[in-house]
Amino acid sequence: MAIEQADLSPLASSAYSSPAETAQWFTSRHTTDPLADLPPLLPVPMAAAILGFSRASAYRYAARGDLPVRHLGGRVFVVTARLRQLIEGADEAAA
Repeated sequence: MAIEQADLSPLASSAYSSPAETAQWFTSRHTTDPLADLPPLLPVPMAAAILGFSRASAYRYAARGDLPVRHLGGRVFVVTARLRQLIEGADEAAA
């Protein structure tokens, strides 16, 4: 049984597209679970586009510990599973 690879081609080239284009592509394909088809680690700019804030703000939140991140090879990634927990926790707190 082959594991299907998610179509992240627009996100893979996120350095060449604006955050608005990335967010529009993302929301057009994900209505029930927006984090379902994402890889386990997201580059910070991709996470920022999905969450709707700037790249600079995302790095600032990561440095403050407000975003769940991992550092690999000098790059910073947001942990998708922990991001889901963060979002779900915010939804429960708002209710």
